[in-house]
Amino acid sequence: MKKRHLTFIAALATLATPFLSGSAGAATTFLANSFYDQEHPLSKYGYVEWANTVKELSHGDLQPQVYTGTVLLAPRASLQGIRDNIVQVASHAAIYTPSDLPVANAVQELGFNFDDPLTTILAVTDFSMHNAEQLAEWKKAGVVYLGAYATPPYILFCRQPVRTLADIKGKRIRAAGSTVSQWLEQAGAIPVNVPSSEMYTGLDRGSLDCATNAANDLIDRSMWEVAKYTTLLPTGMYWSGPHWGYNPKFWASLSEEQRQVLQQATAKSMTRMVVEYLKSSASALEQAKAKGNEVAEPAADLQQSVTDFRKQSLDGIYALVEQKYQIKDSKALIDDFLQTYAKWQKLLEGVDRQNEAALADLAMQQIYSKLPADYGLK
Repeated sequence: MKKRHLTFIAALATLATPFLSGSAGAATTFLANSFYDQEHPLSKYGYVEWANTVKELSHGDLQPQVYTGTVLLAPRASLQGIRDNIVQVASHAAIYTPSDLPVANAVQELGFNFDDPLTTILAVTDFSMHNAEQLAEWKKAGVVYLGAYATPPYILFCRQPVRTLADIKGKRIRAAGSTVSQWLEQAGAIPVNVPSSEMYTGLDRGSLDCATNAANDLIDRSMWEVAKYTTLLPTGMYWSGPHWGYNPKFWASLSEEQRQVLQQATAKSMTRMVVEYLKSSASALEQAKAKGNEVAEPAADLQQSVTDFRKQSLDGIYALVEQKYQIKDSKALIDDFLQTYAKWQKLLEGVDRQNEAALADLAMQQIYSKLPADYGLK
């Protein structure tokens, strides 16, 4: 099976070459990959519907062929898939490749402290496309960054009730990222770092007691079947890595007009994605309740442990980034992100957070229109 899969990948890589040129007057066809399942908001709105938007805006000149799930690329292989031109654009979570993307992972260390996905997705995109140190990292990694993802705050899905600080002690909990793992250890739990695609199996077999992820996974990934108890404890958000990362040679092969179309499609899809992601998460909680799942607030002591750790992690963020990721001027990097986040908090004041068109226009005005004409080409 593994040999057959590798042969399939190699065949696609061979087929990718014609996508880089295409004859005069012919549409540009290219491969796009999201490792999330097709109905997951990051795939459904970020790739499946995005592809339709690209076709519409380009009047059929650009033709993305979308793959979802892990049939083409496993989560940890997405960056290499972009770099090797197996796909021309893909979603990649930087937490899976920390040695390749230390800057992106350093900024993700702040994730435990935020809980507003809309502000975050716009701030992360803005920062990731304008901060010199982050741009240099994308280039070195072999990817052209065009837009972010941002999850709702992760909560706890458990096999047994976990409401108090005493309940969480000794529990094996799937967590992504070092900060939330540190909090779990401080709280007396055992962090387990596995991809989100392995949560269901881990809970089903009992190798996990709980998993942290966005609420929509109760339905989208059927967590309600194996985790009957949900605790609305915010355990951080995730955004590290590009949701739309392009192969540099493919990006350079496009015309300026085609690159503009992809920027516009990203602005539209990115803002729609986060609005719908939040709706999906709220709906999933109600559906899970209807299926008999228990959804509860955390006890005061468990919530307080998160609140205390947020302050603790902010107090030590500069030293952590410098020591763990070998970033010399950690203060400049982290402060730039925090300032960008504050900028977007202000920009979103008074904006209708359900108005996807207005949000996309704001992203175009404040982010994409300010990119240099040679963005991703140098």
